Amino acid sequence: MNKILALSLFVVTSATLGGCGFGKKFQGDLVGAEDRPIFNPQEVPLGMVPCPGGTFHMGQTDQDISASMVNMNKQVTIAGFYMDETEITNNEYRQFVDAIKQDSLDVLGEEYVMTELYPDTTVWVRDFTYHMGDPLLEYYYTHPAFDDYPVVGVDWFAAKYFCNWRTKFKNTSNEELGFAPDPNFRLPSEAEWEYAARGGRDLATYPWGGPYVRNSKGCMLANFKPGRGDYASDGFAYTSEVGSFFPNDFGLYDMSGNVAEWCDDAYMEASVPVVWDLNPTNPDDNEPRKVVRGGSWKDISYFLETGTRNFEYQDSARSYIGFRCSMIQIGMGTNRNLN
Repeated sequence: MNKILALSLFVVTSATLGGCGFGKKFQGDLVGAEDRPIFNPQEVPLGMVPCPGGTFHMGQTDQDISASMVNMNKQVTIAGFYMDETEITNNEYRQFVDAIKQDSLDVLGEEYVMTELYPDTTVWVRDFTYHMGDPLLEYYYTHPAFDDYPVVGVDWFAAKYFCNWRTKFKNTSNEELGFAPDPNFRLPSEAEWEYAARGGRDLATYPWGGPYVRNSKGCMLANFKPGRGDYASDGFAYTSEVGSFFPNDFGLYDMSGNVAEWCDDAYMEASVPVVWDLNPTNPDDNEPRKVVRGGSWKDISYFLETGTRNFEYQDSARSYIGFRCSMIQIGMGTNRNLN
């Protein structure tokens, strides 16, 4: 008899006979450990959207104008996961900084929190020569007018620390409710990021398909630099509020433009032929260059392409790099509905 059916019948029989004194546990039978935490089908975490697993062609989809040859096409499979709907905003990051300051000053010290984890607002002045970045230095992170703009000035280490804190914050609540822990929040792998950016459109040049950066009405489809000296044609001179442009088919906003985004992987020019073709990743603590994807408000359209690879040094904070979190999906097959 099928195990599941046998256990179901046992539960029914126990419930029926329990009142007559006949309710006894299996003795000598394999029924699994008891007192396990409650695990309901995994819900979509607040602020995230499901990215159902599948197979796609990872790599350059348009002309390799830099002749870099660092992203040749390769078919890979990605397991299902969740990703933040938008880039992490100033106000979301502020919740993290406030919590760390409140809970961890005795361990880390205020100097560590403010130096290592607080967004480096001086990037608005340091990143560009002969540029009046002082107003943004003063207001971008602190003023409520920018609460829903993507956080910048955060290096790769701080982004990773944010993910760890978010995991602990969520699972502390789960533990209090008697629920099983959620999987860890983390930076997406480079392959996950590219798969999510395409939104199910294999070989798509941009998250919206392509090959153009304007829609049929002439409206810009992302926040970027369309031409020399032209930063404002998309409606924003610098960053935009998250979600200001249309989402891709997975429901993800700003996968091209606004701010580029940290990935978990170390950057390696030859990673495409080296990494595996199932959930590929390239962890390397000895490589200070980390993958950055998606292009930003200051970049030309080439860097907005879903297949364009780029990097930044892990300890470098920039006015054009932010991040978003991802989480694996557990308990279902790759092609099951994640909603």
